[in-house]
Amino acid sequence: MSKLMPLVYVQRSESFSACHRLHSPYLSDEENSVLYGKCNHEHGHGHNYKVEVTLRGPVDPVTGMVINIVDLKKWMKDAIMTVLDHRNLDKDVPFFKTHVSSMENITVFIWESMKEKLGNLLYEIRVHETDHNIAWYRGEKSANKD
Repeated sequence: MSKLMPLVYVQRSESFSACHRLHSPYLSDEENSVLYGKCNHEHGHGHNYKVEVTLRGPVDPVTGMVINIVDLKKWMKDAIMTVLDHRNLDKDVPFFKTHVSSMENITVFIWESMKEKLGNLLYEIRVHETDHNIAWYRGEKSANKD
C-alpha cells in the first residue's frame, strides 16, 4: 500500500511590460475598430502585465519541495521574460502573427511555453493585464464554436 503524499500548490509571479494591438486578420478594419475600440489603435498600446504560474504536486520527502524555485525562476525567465518583456507582441512574437494578442491568448501562449518544462506539475497560468482584467488557464480544451 502506497503512502499518500501532501499535495501542495506553489506559485511564482513575474511582471513584464509589452505593447500590442487588438486586431483580428479575420475582420475588416471597420469591424476591428467597432469590436476593440481604442485597443485597436494603429500604433497599439502597452501594459505592465503580471503573470502567476501555479504548480501542483506532491512534496518530495527528501527535498521537502514540490519544485526547486530556482529552476522555476529560470524557466519563467526563459519562457516569459526573455520572449515577452519589452516587446511588441504582434511584431516580435511569432505566435501573435496568427493569434490576436488578447490577454486570453497571452495566457494560453505562456501555458504552452511553460508546459514543455513543467509537464503535469503545471496547474494554472494567470495573466493580469490590469488590476481589473485577469485571465487564467488550466489547460482545458473545448470544442470549436463553429
